[in-house]
Amino acid sequence: MVFGGLLTSAVAADKLEKRKSPKGAKAYIISPRDGRTVKKKFTVRFGLKGMGVAPAAIDKENTGHHHLLIDVDKLPSLDLPLAATDNIRHFGGGQTEVTLELPPGKHTLQLVLGDWIHLAHDPPVISKKITVMVKE
Repeated sequence: MVFGGLLTSAVAADKLEKRKSPKGAKAYIISPRDGRTVKKKFTVRFGLKGMGVAPAAIDKENTGHHHLLIDVDKLPSLDLPLAATDNIRHFGGGQTEVTLELPPGKHTLQLVLGDWIHLAHDPPVISKKITVMVKE
């Protein structure tokens, strides 16, 4: 059972119904571009093609909201709602950009679109992973 956006039972994971994504739907990072050097504080702009953006808890076909994966080497399970962590940021208000402040060094960014309960679509709508270099 899903309660307040949280999975409350392992059995419930089998009963989660993934929302279909339309053919050709695509998430992408508008900026910064892959390989760019950025300041410690920078803005990430999210793009979405073939679907609409809707806040979490709004169950509407062909919509979802963004989740930004920061320095995540391996995608989390897409069979469960995405957990909110320091490395998996939720934008359940329907936001399409965020200003980040990251420590100097190399970082990766990737988007995963989630439905009304933070569950990836079928097929999942995932951006290409990009790398940025944060300067001192």
